[in-house]
This record gives sequence, C-alpha cells and structure tokens, in this order.
Amino acid sequence: MAVKKNFLDRFSERFDDLDSGSRQAYILRLAREKGFLETVFNSIEEGVLVVDQHLRIRYFNRAAKRLLGLPDDISRIRVSQLLRGVNWRQIIQEDEEEWSRLARQEVEILYPEKRFIQLYLVPLPEDTQLASVILRDVTENRKRTLSELESSTVKAVSQLAAGVAHEIGNPLNSLYLNLQILEKTLGDLAGSSEKEEMGEMIRICKSEVERLDSIIHGFLTEIRPAVPEFRPVDLRELIIEVLKFMRPEIEARKVDVKCNWSAILPPVQGDAKQLKQAFYNIIRNAVQAMSNGGTLEIFGYADSENWIVEFSDSGSGVDPERLRSMFNAFETGRAGGNGIGTMVIERVCRTHGADFGIVSAPGRGLVFQVKFPLGKRRLRLLGGS
Repeated sequence: MAVKKNFLDRFSERFDDLDSGSRQAYILRLAREKGFLETVFNSIEEGVLVVDQHLRIRYFNRAAKRLLGLPDDISRIRVSQLLRGVNWRQIIQEDEEEWSRLARQEVEILYPEKRFIQLYLVPLPEDTQLASVILRDVTENRKRTLSELESSTVKAVSQLAAGVAHEIGNPLNSLYLNLQILEKTLGDLAGSSEKEEMGEMIRICKSEVERLDSIIHGFLTEIRPAVPEFRPVDLRELIIEVLKFMRPEIEARKVDVKCNWSAILPPVQGDAKQLKQAFYNIIRNAVQAMSNGGTLEIFGYADSENWIVEFSDSGSGVDPERLRSMFNAFETGRAGGNGIGTMVIERVCRTHGADFGIVSAPGRGLVFQVKFPLGKRRLRLLGGS
C-alpha cells in the first residue's frame, strides 16, 4: 500500500528543485506568513494544540500554554499527560488508518489551576499524521448565576414551545380526519365486511396518539425535570431493561446488540427513572443512526473512581460541525427529530455528576461514553468543591 506523503515531504521535494535565489525568496515568504499566523493564533481565546499520532505536541498557541501551564520545552511531554480522563488509545487506535476520528469531551484539570476544559479533536485533512485539539475554558459556564440560568431556561422553553406546537399540529389533524371517517363509517356500517378497513384506521389513530404522547412527554420532562431521588442503582440491569423495552424497534431495524460487562460492577448512586430515560435516548439515537442494520456494542466496566459505560454503533458517524452543536436545543441530524433527546441526555448526566464524551469518524460510527463517579468523588463533583 502506498504511503501518503505529508506536507513536509512534499515541501522538501519541491524545495530541492529550486535555485538558490528562489529558495531565499521562498524562505522569506514563509517567515512572513509564519509570523502572521502566529499573531492570529495567539490572539484567539481558545487554546490550540497540534499533536501527532504518538500524542507529541508539535505546536501550541498562547491560550493553550496559559490553560495547561505548558513549559517552553515540550519535547518530553505528551498531550495525554496534560488532559487525563480522555481515552486516547480509543481515539488513535494505534493504527495510522484510524487516525481520522473526531472527539468531543469535557475534562477537569487541576494544574495550573482547577478548570473545566471542553476539547475538540479534529484530524487535519492535509496531513493524516497530525490532528488539531481545540481547548475551550468552560469553567465560568458551570458557575452561571441563577438569573443567567433563568434567562437561558426561558429562551429554551420558548424554543421548545414553538417546536412542540408545530409538531403537535400534524398528528392532531391526521387524528381528527381519521376519526371523522371512522365516525361516518360506523354510521353507515351494515355488515362486517368493512372491519379490516376500520381496523387500519384505528391503528393509524393509535400511532398518531402515541407520537403525540411521546412529544408532549419529552417537552414536559425538559421544562419540568423532577428532583432526582438518589439510591443505589445497578446500571447493568437498568440498561438491560431498556434493551428489553426497545426490542421491537431494535429487531425491526435489524440491529445486533452485543453487551460486554466486567465481572465486578458496583452500584452507583442515581435516580433510576432519569437514568433509564437517558439510556433510552442514547440507545435510540444509536439504533436510528444505523438505517440499514448494524451492530451496537455496549461495554460496562469500572475503575477505582468511575463506573464507565460505552455505546459503540456502526452507523454513519458525525462531522465536526454536527459534533459541536449536537447538544443544542432543536439541533438534530435526523429527519423527523426534534433535538429534545440529546438535551435530556446532557441534563441527566450533569445531574448525576457524570462526564460524557463522544468519539466519531464520519462513515465509521460513533462511541458515546459516560463516566459515573463512585463514592466520595461523586459528592465532590455535585458539591462543586
């Protein structure tokens, strides 16, 4: 298999063909452009890192140095040492052909000071051996005042109300028309030959009513989330219950589900109803991403601090733009979706002090990982200390 040449290889070949005068002019031009780009990258608030497949840092801007406390000499430093809690092995797969995955995750760092950093990793299409890591400080977002929170809630509710009103209109019209036909048919019914047709109309009515109930339930859950009741919960049993409930849809879409559990999985403190709702939305999103069938793999394991569950589908994956906005209100990449499900997932994770992250490659599926803190770490996260 031919190895794709990177930028430096291509540049070196062209540079050797230049005469001495052209080389000098080319070097001066590169120096000016490098100075311009350095100025641009150092003026933005987001941290920017460029890393290679061995997780070595090849470039960093001023914001990244400030956020991570980087020394001038980074030759011995790997990005995995600075941003812990990220499954770097899963992202890079230790295979050059797999270094094309996207990642979105929020992590906590303690040095040079305690912060919450949201990171986006996007491979560089021009050089398959490098990837850019965008760092955004979201600490202040977690410390929003009550008034700011109320303001954003009012805005979100207004958006939800507009969307729900639109979604309710179509099934209600269909329901009304079918009921009118049913009413007329019942009035004119002389025998039993029309029973099959009546049964089909009744099924249509039931389907529309169920869709309407689902929309209203999602709407009410989002604007009036119940206060969680924390009790010991077996997440493995909870996920299996959700899979049993969704079995008809999973089988209809020809999706094969494989579960892999560690031998020892301690219970976590959580609200079973809310967690079940979040898992339902995660699994449903994964199943619906595989329109022509596929495989959903669920991995459950625990370490000294976290109970970790990963949902890995073989669907179409997401692109960088979708990755950045998929948890915004009414942002959906699926026809007929309304974006409520992803909002519920984020809210439940936040309520339980859980971290969640996404790794994806367009055309090669998506991995959704949730880390539930165990014991004292959970109390520290929820308490904010």
